[in-house]
Amino acid sequence: MFSLSPYRQHTRRLLVLGLPLVGSHVAQVMIGVTDTLMLGWYDVRALAAVTIAQTLWFVLFIVGSGFAFAVLPMVASALGEGNERQVRRVTRMGLWLSAIYGLAVTVPLIWTEWIMLALGQTAETAAMAQDFLHIGAFGLVPALLTMVLKSYLSALERSQPILWITVIGALLNAGLNYLLIFGHLGFPEMGLRGAAIASVTLHVLGLFVFCFYSARVTPEHALFRRLWRIDREAFGQVLKLGWPIGLTNLAESGLFSAASVMVGWIGAIPLAAHGVALQLSSLTFVVHLGLSQAATVRVGNALGRKDYGGLREGAATASVLSAVFALVMMVVYLAIPEQMVGLFVAPDDPARPEILEVGSKFLIVAALFHLVDGAQVVALGLLRGLHDTRRPMVYAALSYWAVGIPVSYVMGFVLGWGGVGIWLGLVVGLTLAAALMLGRFWSQVGPRGTLLPT
Repeated sequence: MFSLSPYRQHTRRLLVLGLPLVGSHVAQVMIGVTDTLMLGWYDVRALAAVTIAQTLWFVLFIVGSGFAFAVLPMVASALGEGNERQVRRVTRMGLWLSAIYGLAVTVPLIWTEWIMLALGQTAETAAMAQDFLHIGAFGLVPALLTMVLKSYLSALERSQPILWITVIGALLNAGLNYLLIFGHLGFPEMGLRGAAIASVTLHVLGLFVFCFYSARVTPEHALFRRLWRIDREAFGQVLKLGWPIGLTNLAESGLFSAASVMVGWIGAIPLAAHGVALQLSSLTFVVHLGLSQAATVRVGNALGRKDYGGLREGAATASVLSAVFALVMMVVYLAIPEQMVGLFVAPDDPARPEILEVGSKFLIVAALFHLVDGAQVVALGLLRGLHDTRRPMVYAALSYWAVGIPVSYVMGFVLGWGGVGIWLGLVVGLTLAAALMLGRFWSQVGPRGTLLPT
C-alpha cells in the first residue's frame, strides 16, 4: 500500500541538509552578483570585460571542481559503509588533485588576452578582461581546495557551517568591492582590478577558515596530518571518478561560455545585459544545485547501506522539490524581468534603456530553461551518488556541444534572432541533457527499489 510517510521523511532530511547548501551557494553566487552590480554602476565597459574574464575563470574552475564533486559521493558511501579511514583517504587525494590541476592552469589563465581576441572580442574588452585576470587568476587554487573541503563537510552533513562561512565571505566581498572599486574611505579607485583583489582575498581567507574548521571539528579524520604523503590507490579512485565529472562540468559551462562569446560578437551592451541575466539565473539555479548535492549525499549513503528502496524514494523526492521551485521561479522571471535587470545598471547610465530591454528578453527565455536546467543538475547529482560519471559525461557532450551550441549559433545568427536566439539554443541543449540523464538514472533503479546492472 502506498504511503506518503517515507517521502515526508526524505523531504525533511533533504531540506535539513540541502537548505544550508542552497544558502551557501546563494551566498557564493552573490559574490559574483555583487561584482556585477558594483561594476555595472561603475562602468558598463568594465562590466562587459569582467563578464568575459569571469567566464574563462569559471570554465577552468568548474573543470577542476570535478575532483571536489567526486569526494562528495565517495565520502557519503564510505560513511554508509562505516569506513572512516576511506573518508580521510579520498578527501586528502581530492585536495592533491585539485592543487595539481589548479597550479597547472593558473599561469596560462593569466595570459589569455589572445584567446579573447581570437574569439572575436573587441581589443578594449580583451585588454580590460586581461587586467582582471592578472590578479584574479591567483584565486583559482584556493577556490578549488575550498570546494573539496565543502564537499567533505557536506558529505558529513555539516552544511550549516558552510552556509555561515560563505555568507560572511559574501559580506566581506561586498565591503572590499565598495572600497576598492570606487575608492571610498581613502582607498585608491581601482575599478575592475579592485574587484579582482577582493575576490582573491576572499578565496584565500575562505580556504584558511575551512581548513581551521575541518581540523577543529573532525580531529578523528586527521585530514592535514602528513598531507604530503601520496595515497596511490585513493588518488586513482578520486581521479577515476572525478575527471568525467570535470569534463561534464566543462561541457555545461562551455555551453554558457560559448553563449557569452557569441553574445560578445553582437556588442558590449548585449554582453553586459547577458552578464546581468546570467547572474540572476545563476542565483536561482544554485537552489537546484544545493538539492542536487544533498541528493548525492543521500543516494551515496543509501548505496553504502544497500538501501535501494530508500534510494529510490529519496531520488523521487529531490526531483519533485526541484520541479516545484522551478515553476515558482518561472512565474517570477515572467512577471518582473525589467525590474530585476534594472537593479544592476545605474539610473543615469545612458545605456540603461537598451540593457533593460535586452536583459529582460534574456530573462524571459531563462524562465523557459529553468525547469529543465534544474532537472538535469538534480539528475547529475543522483547519478553521482551511484558513482556513475562516465555516461553522463557523454550525454553532456552530446547535449551541449553537439546540439546546444550549434542550435544557439543557428538561431542567433543564421535565423537572425540575435541574443534571444542564442539563449533559446541553451533551452534545447538543457532539455536534451535532462531527458537523457533522468532516463539513465531511472533505468538503473528498479521499480521495486532494486539496483539494476547497466
